[in-house]
Amino acid sequence: MHLEDGITIAFDNRELLSGICGANDGNLKIIEGTLGGFITARGNEIHFESQDKAASKRFKAMMDNLAAAVKDGELPSPEYVRALAEETPISNESMIQIPHGFNRVYPRTKNQAAYIQGMRENEICFCVGPAGTGKTYLAIAYALQMLLSKKIRKLVLTRPVVEAGENLGFLPGDLAQKIDPYLKPLYDAMESLVPYDVINRMEETRSIEIAPLAYMRGRSLNDCMIILDEAQNTTKEQMKMFLTRIGNGARAVITGDTTQIDLHRKSDSGLLNALDILREIEGLSFSFLHTSDVARNPLVKKIIQAYNENEK
Repeated sequence: MHLEDGITIAFDNRELLSGICGANDGNLKIIEGTLGGFITARGNEIHFESQDKAASKRFKAMMDNLAAAVKDGELPSPEYVRALAEETPISNESMIQIPHGFNRVYPRTKNQAAYIQGMRENEICFCVGPAGTGKTYLAIAYALQMLLSKKIRKLVLTRPVVEAGENLGFLPGDLAQKIDPYLKPLYDAMESLVPYDVINRMEETRSIEIAPLAYMRGRSLNDCMIILDEAQNTTKEQMKMFLTRIGNGARAVITGDTTQIDLHRKSDSGLLNALDILREIEGLSFSFLHTSDVARNPLVKKIIQAYNENEK
């Protein structure tokens, strides 16, 4: 079969091909959606039909990579396949392996890979981007890797409470119950990465702490990882207060979306201010994700683009 018409690859056995294809051929559907063309698998052979020579060569390279992973005892996840299909650099540095986790976490885009690298190499990392780009998800994944590998003693989750018409003091329940709705996105990310009993155990041993940003004043956080989510809604004073809480052996990830500032004046945003005045400090990392990095339902990317065009 000529590359111009497509390519056929024969594997050692059916089991190897089955591992590559994934559940209900889900991995093949991802590859088709990215490369175009048409894929058929039968017995121990797989055929990729395409008039695009470059796409056929990419398909061959992907099959080699996936076959090697299956032979090593792995079942390639959809995230891994998407990263391969989108030609994201996949290496030990860009992959996140969480002890007791469901799957390895791979970046879907080059910007996400750079974000992971920034978290690994710097004590304080800022990540700015629109909804759905993986800002919070990747931060939680990296934090769980650090915590469950015992490289840090605690994970602290915090965010500013900025909601119209509501105040923590008037909400029912204790502090954890009051702040829980605000931190639900962080818990959603954790529940998709590790079993619930692992989260339960970390809560029982107080390895995870949740706190509204206002309660961070006066503390010194050592040997832990702190994630500040929705940082665009911090004030300048809150951001300064937060950054000066970071103690010895601690790491911090600050995530936010500068297009969704809920403060009365956008110019008061502590995130915007920090991006402006801290850029030149060594040891800080700044990652910027864009619409092209959206990893949720493909419709989300189109929705964000439509809103952006309307605002222009």
